[in-house]
Amino acid sequence: MFGGFTRDLGIDLGTANTLVYVKGRGIVVREPSVVAIRTDTKKIEAVGSDAKKMIGRTPGNIVAIRPMKDGVIADFETTATMIKYFIRNAQKQRSLFPRHPNVMVCVPSGITAVEKRAVEDATKQAGAREAYTIEEPFAAAIGADLPVWEPTGSMVVDIGGGTTEVAVISLGGIVTSRSIRVAGDEMDESIIQYIKRLYNLMIGERTSEQLKMEIGSAMPLERVESIEIRGRDLVTGLPKTLAITSDEVTEALSDTVNAIVDAVKVTLEKCPPELSADIMDRGIVLTGGGALLRNLDKMLSRETGMPVLVAENPLDCVAIGTGRALENIHLFKSKGGASKSSR
Repeated sequence: MFGGFTRDLGIDLGTANTLVYVKGRGIVVREPSVVAIRTDTKKIEAVGSDAKKMIGRTPGNIVAIRPMKDGVIADFETTATMIKYFIRNAQKQRSLFPRHPNVMVCVPSGITAVEKRAVEDATKQAGAREAYTIEEPFAAAIGADLPVWEPTGSMVVDIGGGTTEVAVISLGGIVTSRSIRVAGDEMDESIIQYIKRLYNLMIGERTSEQLKMEIGSAMPLERVESIEIRGRDLVTGLPKTLAITSDEVTEALSDTVNAIVDAVKVTLEKCPPELSADIMDRGIVLTGGGALLRNLDKMLSRETGMPVLVAENPLDCVAIGTGRALENIHLFKSKGGASKSSR
């Protein structure tokens, strides 16, 4: 009974969402990476889902911010507060003798040493006894059940909110990888700018995300779909309703999708021939929220000539992989797949 009190945590600290995996219990927290702060008192008003509902709807003295930008910390203090909130949430059911857990946080593969240190420090400040970091594509590959420890090549493309991570993995390490700061957020921004340019209509983040999820596609759909959206007419300044088609959303997303395709191609070009043959057999695996964009797998398959599959739980792969890595922390200490920070 008492062994459970020091359960370790795995955190997928994403630009858009944060997931917390508790050793032995699976994913227990799934919240948007948003914090609402009072500007006058600097007091935290809300974190997670409650804060996300406030985006674009706050009075002057409250601001809803996303402390993570492009997969790295943009606001240190707020990120530490947010991690603390999520750790406390994850520990709710076992708060009899709460102890400081070991926490493993995933980071983008293209992160600098300073950015990595900031993640470790923020995690320690949030109450972790020891902070470990694991590279996002490696965690995604573990979560997608790829044979990462075997002498065979596996390729994973993790499309999150702030970054797209492309990596070829073999023998417990990343052989070649590419991290680009183009992902889900960039897709939303592309849709906002496209509608602004074409229709002089200003829409918010939530509306552009809705367009992407409901009628977005990497390639034109066989049957054109459309939905009505509301925004502010930039000419009259008044609210306006407009019907947007799936073809328009596909066109708006084309630059972002092409950047992801190029990152995959560049990684494949750097891949050793033996591992390329393995990937040709097994296929490229897509994870992250961006993997849910319709026809992205078909588009990548057409452009690379390789089979492309979407992982079973694309949104959860990184968190599951981070949690599983915690359970095998001894492998990371010897193989160098994760790094440790402790004071």
